Amino acid sequence: MNPGPPEPSPPPEREPSSQRRNGSPHLLAALPPALSDAPVSGPARKNGFMNQPNAQAQVQHPQPSVGSIAAHRPHTVAANVSDLEPDLDADLDEYEDLVQDGVQLPQGRFLDRERSWLAFNERVLELAEDPNTPLLERAKFLAIFASNLDEFFMVRVAGLKRRIATGVATRSASGLQPREVLEMIWARSRELMARHAACYQEDVAPQLAEEGIHLVRWSELSEKEQARLFTLFRHQIFPVLTPLAVDPAHPFPYISGLSLNLAVVVRNPVSGHRHFARVKVPPLLSRFLEASPNRFVPIEDVIAAHLEELFPGMEVLEHHTFRLTRNEDLEVEEDDAENLLQALEKELMRRRFGPPVRLEVEESIDRYVLDLLVRELKISEAEVYPLPGPLDLTGLFGIGALDRPELKFPKFIAGTHRDLAEVESASPPDIFAALRERDVLLHHPYDSFSTSVQAFLEQAATDPDVLAIKQTLYRTSGDSPIVDALIDAAESGKQVLVLVEIKARFDEQANIKWARKLEESGCHVVYGLVGLKTHCKLSLVVRQEGDTLRRYSHVGTGNYHPKTARLYEDLGLLTADPQVGADLSDLFNRLSGYSRRETYRRLLVAPKSLRDGLIARINKEVQHHRAGRPAHVRIKVNSMVDEALIDALYRASQAGVPVDVWVRGICAVRPGVPGLSENIRVRSVLGRFLEHSRVFGFGNGGEPEVWIGSADMMHRNLDRRIEALVRITDPAHRSALNRLFETGMSDTTSSWHLGPDGEWTRHATDAEGQPLRNVQEMLIDARRRRRGTATP
Repeated sequence: MNPGPPEPSPPPEREPSSQRRNGSPHLLAALPPALSDAPVSGPARKNGFMNQPNAQAQVQHPQPSVGSIAAHRPHTVAANVSDLEPDLDADLDEYEDLVQDGVQLPQGRFLDRERSWLAFNERVLELAEDPNTPLLERAKFLAIFASNLDEFFMVRVAGLKRRIATGVATRSASGLQPREVLEMIWARSRELMARHAACYQEDVAPQLAEEGIHLVRWSELSEKEQARLFTLFRHQIFPVLTPLAVDPAHPFPYISGLSLNLAVVVRNPVSGHRHFARVKVPPLLSRFLEASPNRFVPIEDVIAAHLEELFPGMEVLEHHTFRLTRNEDLEVEEDDAENLLQALEKELMRRRFGPPVRLEVEESIDRYVLDLLVRELKISEAEVYPLPGPLDLTGLFGIGALDRPELKFPKFIAGTHRDLAEVESASPPDIFAALRERDVLLHHPYDSFSTSVQAFLEQAATDPDVLAIKQTLYRTSGDSPIVDALIDAAESGKQVLVLVEIKARFDEQANIKWARKLEESGCHVVYGLVGLKTHCKLSLVVRQEGDTLRRYSHVGTGNYHPKTARLYEDLGLLTADPQVGADLSDLFNRLSGYSRRETYRRLLVAPKSLRDGLIARINKEVQHHRAGRPAHVRIKVNSMVDEALIDALYRASQAGVPVDVWVRGICAVRPGVPGLSENIRVRSVLGRFLEHSRVFGFGNGGEPEVWIGSADMMHRNLDRRIEALVRITDPAHRSALNRLFETGMSDTTSSWHLGPDGEWTRHATDAEGQPLRNVQEMLIDARRRRRGTATP
């Protein structure tokens, strides 16, 4: 594994708050240097602004077309895009002034969220660099890293630049000025992109070649292979290419975000004049083309080898590949939008023209051509990333999909949850009958989504005794059986309410399409509350049973997306509990009507009660600990950023309460700081499945309390979204979730450990060099043993 980057310099010194106000200076002295700060230039420390227009651009999702390897970049394997959404940092001064029990918490106690996200993507890169990861999975992790970074620049960097340009950016909770954060991102991402390219060039590609999978350039092809690709070029590529000249009569063309392009310099043999032209690589064609069995070449190489076909009569002097990333965030003023659906459709069209935030070029690019691109694209030199070709390694998703099972993780097919079908059979389980017996706690992908949640809704759609179905949809697949079931239910006369969150980032267009399809079938479709995204994962089925109505519910941590359910780790509760049913009825009434209910029986709901409810429970653990009763706090989330909640964890730690945080991505907590957080441990698990569930556990004086739900600990989740957590009441389910925590946090389990300096350290082997247990493989093996198919 490559060595880590050099230690960045600490931030500029400021007068400690403990010297300005009454506080506890010993805590401040205990804090380590802030490694979240990269070196910044002198001018940057003056917080200079960057003048970039505020516009939008169109995100592209290429689909398979030509050749055998597709350039598809599915959300199913990339990091959740929602982790990257703008999440305005709270004013740090509000927390610097926070005094409780006569003790003031120190400055510098929050890690920088952008640095933390980059550290998350570095952990993804470490999986690609790990020789113990199966080879095609390593290629896939390289693609995930690239896709993640694309979205980070499109959303986080673009949003930061926009706030700087408009003068609304403020000091982050980590204490860094906006310009300092931006320069840290440039420096850190440059290091990671260099490591990423080196991993592909020097490690993964050569090992793939040893396994008979060759990723080659045009010059490495045989004459026969070149002839075959020439035929492919003439018939399937050439017709869709459009060379665009740049001269006084032809302005510099618009370069769309994430598109791959060739910058071409040609010469007129008659006049001797040199000209610049741009050729866009069609995004709907395959990223890698198969020249012969298991020999693949980048599509831009095929185009570059036949440029004379595009510029007949001209001399092609040189060509260079480049790729631009643009701001692809959306802004919709909901308060002024009479029809949110129409407003969003208009904004999607406008997004195509967002300002640039990153320019990737092949490192061999001519300086004249680079200067022209920088000038015409109005991008700074700091945003230019020279890299060895080929660019855009998201195309490795296609390579990772090759049918070579011996180079992948062993195949795992989830079975039906044992509480839904004690014995596997060809007939579908009767979900309603099972739920009348007991609650069912699902753990995907170890428990089948199709025979649980999907079957629950499909059974509800066809059951003549079901009167109504109410459902939230945040993201779903293009061929969703969930949508089909809801349409079937509506067409059979059932009352169907579907809350479609059409503002789910990068899925807006797909969600608009399905919203219209649901409306046309007779479903009542609503788009949530103005100013709030509906992110909760809820299903409610109302069924006539004799003289009474019974409500069946599902509350989950993940989207109703059958494809991602096979790749994302999530939890869900299926229950016929009357309290949960009543809570969901009340919540759906709030989402579809004018209800102002803020308290529930077994739910915590954002934005009103969720943060306060969790903080109250954390504070209660302090009371239990002081009274000598069992106390602990256990939190598993994707992101941990909210300062108020983190401060509650710090105070619990100061009181002696053990706090465990299991986080996949961003984490602003500094664990292990004497006097502040020595009782806090932070772990991260990455692997074949994307850890996505959210769980909150409390010792509660010996009567453990556990909650699951949709909310991450970020400002936007707690303040600007409808989120829901449900309390788990079955003692066996609580015990199972606590055992999951103990396994994930154990020192004998493979994971990354966060240090007080903000650095993550991977712990994958024990003192003797033997591999530590992998929590995901342990859960897979447990399911296989249950079905009698475990490996001996």
